[in-house]
Amino acid sequence: MENSRRTFIKQAAIAGAGVLITKNAWSAKSYKRIIGANDRVRVGVVGFSDRHKSSHIPSFMNHYKELNFEVVGVSDIWKNRREEGAAVWKEKMQNDVKAYRNNEEMYDSKTVDAVFISTADFQHARHAIEAVKAGCDAYVEKPFAETMEDNRAALKAVKESGKIVQIGSQRRSGDNYHAANDFIRSGKFGPITMVELTWNVNQPGRWRRPELLSKLKEEDTDWKRFIMNRPYEAFDPRKYLEYRLFWPYSSGLPGQWMSHQIDTVHWFTGLKHPRSVVANGGIYMWKDGRRNWDTILAAFDYGPLDDLSTGFQVTFGSRMHNGDEHPAEIYYSNGGELNLITNKVSPKGGLTEKMAAAMGMKANLLPEIGLANTQQVVASANTGGDVLTSNHVRNWMECVRSRKQPNAPVEAGYSHSIANIMTNAAVHTGVKATFDESTQEVMANGKVFKY
Repeated sequence: MENSRRTFIKQAAIAGAGVLITKNAWSAKSYKRIIGANDRVRVGVVGFSDRHKSSHIPSFMNHYKELNFEVVGVSDIWKNRREEGAAVWKEKMQNDVKAYRNNEEMYDSKTVDAVFISTADFQHARHAIEAVKAGCDAYVEKPFAETMEDNRAALKAVKESGKIVQIGSQRRSGDNYHAANDFIRSGKFGPITMVELTWNVNQPGRWRRPELLSKLKEEDTDWKRFIMNRPYEAFDPRKYLEYRLFWPYSSGLPGQWMSHQIDTVHWFTGLKHPRSVVANGGIYMWKDGRRNWDTILAAFDYGPLDDLSTGFQVTFGSRMHNGDEHPAEIYYSNGGELNLITNKVSPKGGLTEKMAAAMGMKANLLPEIGLANTQQVVASANTGGDVLTSNHVRNWMECVRSRKQPNAPVEAGYSHSIANIMTNAAVHTGVKATFDESTQEVMANGKVFKY
């Protein structure tokens, strides 16, 4: 734990000087020992999105010179965005950056070694498949997949390719989360009995793009290519630009926010998915034509599949109204809590020594200790080059060099997508969703859930 504190202090000092590092940062000497270390890694951008502009660009700029990376191409099916993207990156890189009408054009050019993928939620898995089949490593934003068909296909393609794929679950590059994982896995915390996940914001314009709707013309994009393998609908600028509000282009709250938080449950416990999920909610505030709920409460049962007598509950609550923009993750055992809001482990709420003695038990008296505090999770729409994302992008870049597995490998995306799709199934059917381990399908009402 002391090492974690020292790591944070060192990182904070360097961040203050305008440079961000991870605890696994390498020296220039280390790179010289790796075959191809002097080769520049050429990066392409798949989808010049708001997420890419606000977070990937500043994060990449923190590290690209040291690690010898450059952006050389931008692929976007909307003319306005690909031209903007190429111009922005040309100014950043001070070299020529080509604009491509689609991914095939970019991959056929044989000019990229790795790509950032930050397209619409439902496209991530399919775009990851395209990338690795084209011989590229990829940084893939979450949610990884919104259907099990896409999830299975992407996992298979990535594993067969041997390419380095980092899922955009940036908590996995935070020292406080690593310290929490280490503490729970040490056994000192005791068995987890409950996890509370919340993410509340009061942002009326979140996921809305009214200023762009009139600028998007069907002739300037490729609508059929946009909807990919989803059921055909007539061209609609709102579904294109505000896709997070419309199922089946996004699940909204589960895919955007829960996928981050539920990933820590899988990471800390080694469990790959929930045993079951139920959910309730609705559109209570924003009556703007959206399909996805603005309020949700989902309850998950987690534990070993072969022993239903042991396990714990996880709840995820999220609302897009009356929110304080402070996502919360609290893990409970009968000895106390591990709180990733305060970054502390404490005996709060735990069984006291007196109570335990009265029942002939031994209390697990948790000490009051601090976890390394990299930075509070940013809940605003524009996170900028926050420390967690910057560290995560760097970890991917390092792994592209070393060929080691990144902090959030494809299996992490596969697992959070199972939980996400199970939640979608509960939302859209109103019944308890489960997972068939043998077929790797999400089940609801005895049927495979699709849309």
